[in-house]
Amino acid sequence: MSVHNDNIIILDFGSQTTQLIARRIREQKVYSEIHPYTLSLDKLKGMEPSGIILAGGPASVYDDDAPISDQSIFELGVPVLGICYGAQLMMQQMGGRVEQAKKREFGKAELNITYTAGLFAGMETAPSRHQVWMSHGDRIEEVAPGFVVTADSNHSPYAALRHEEKPFVAVQFHPEVAHTLIGTDVLRNFIFGLCNCEPTWTMHSFIESTVADIKAKAGSDKVICALSGGVDSSVVAAMVHRAIGDQLTCIYVNNGLMRTGESESVLRFFREKTDLQVIDVHAESYFLDQLAGIADPEEKRKRIGYGFIKIFEEEAGKLGEVKYLAQGTLYPDVIESVVFRGKAPIKSHHNVGGLPERMKLELIEPLRELFKDEVRELGLELGLPEEAIYRQPFPGPGLGIRIMGDVTEERLHILRQADVIVLDEMKHSGWYRKVWQSFAVLLPIQTVGVMGDGRTYENVIAIRSVDSRDAMTADWSQLPYDLLGRISTRIVNEVRGVNRVVYDISSKPPSTIEWE
Repeated sequence: MSVHNDNIIILDFGSQTTQLIARRIREQKVYSEIHPYTLSLDKLKGMEPSGIILAGGPASVYDDDAPISDQSIFELGVPVLGICYGAQLMMQQMGGRVEQAKKREFGKAELNITYTAGLFAGMETAPSRHQVWMSHGDRIEEVAPGFVVTADSNHSPYAALRHEEKPFVAVQFHPEVAHTLIGTDVLRNFIFGLCNCEPTWTMHSFIESTVADIKAKAGSDKVICALSGGVDSSVVAAMVHRAIGDQLTCIYVNNGLMRTGESESVLRFFREKTDLQVIDVHAESYFLDQLAGIADPEEKRKRIGYGFIKIFEEEAGKLGEVKYLAQGTLYPDVIESVVFRGKAPIKSHHNVGGLPERMKLELIEPLRELFKDEVRELGLELGLPEEAIYRQPFPGPGLGIRIMGDVTEERLHILRQADVIVLDEMKHSGWYRKVWQSFAVLLPIQTVGVMGDGRTYENVIAIRSVDSRDAMTADWSQLPYDLLGRISTRIVNEVRGVNRVVYDISSKPPSTIEWE
């Protein structure tokens, strides 16, 4: 991580809403980054944090295997905010006591503010009771020495606390979620009031610092860019090209897992509307061979990732001495690929967990600190046209992870036809730009149907459409019934081999946006 003028470091203890904390802080134009609770004290010091947040988590602080961060954090002289589990951990580490609550608090609660300064500055006016969101089965029973209560709720006598002499504060509720109506104000008071941060995290400042970093890293060396046509790789290409110009060569790999007409459209756009040097590589057969008989999604992602790197290295060899590969890794990719407390990662992103250890090229990843909506803002700041910026996200592994089970040419043909219909109807109805992502998935099952008075036993297509801001959380889109009906009717009528269409109404969490 590069050192920012001001930055808030969040230590993650496994909460599903930790990513929301970072988003809320960045919305205030202050940089924030998430790290596991095991982050060493030396590394934390090296980041020069303006403030530290101990996030929530599902564990109990009194468990033998509870996730515990280094207690020396409280000796750094840096403001610390504990949220939910983080608040309980702060109390326990500083001499308080936490026990299982007789009455748990989950969902909306009323917070009674008794101290209108610090975290609650500017909340002097009535009412003193505010809606917040609680999610805990334990509660603080004894306050650590030096702390005083600043708010309570029906089941939490110590719903918010502050240290009388040190810049330590704690809240039992979750200020990062929308259901806590004063949440943004609480976080603002922490980052600006206690941490004295300045709102300097803007895309303009990011471009200036990142272009300088790329120039310094690349020097006079050649760089290749993995170009897919999606917003992430497009923005990376524009950013790197601004930094080093003709030292950059973009490589588009047709892996045979693209949508209908996708490759032709991408190449036409970059060759007609940009100054980028673009090489296109046809590798359809290679990737299909690599995926033959592979049903496990993790193995698919890794094989696709290895395949990309193999081809990039081969193409780099043709260009002479190439040292770097630029790619569009985003912050959610990094977060979801991290192993937490020994558990498997959510999924190995093809450009993070899917990279081979033997890779010869060094990486340039200028978007590694950004969420998707920040990347779009960055693209507009760089002058990219809206048609490149506001395309719906498309996964790097392509249709390979939208086909459950074996990936074959026949199954790709079925999915491509269904996917064209989904996108066509979404665009025609005006819903394409209203949702985050919409696509078709080919399931590994067949069901009985009846067509033309005859029995069929054919494939099932699932439709997935979600609303999101940054892909870290998402909810299923409540599309109009008539739109879903048109999509279903067209797929069954126009795509041979499909006799059933279903709609996915799962949110993230517990599901992910992509099925694999």
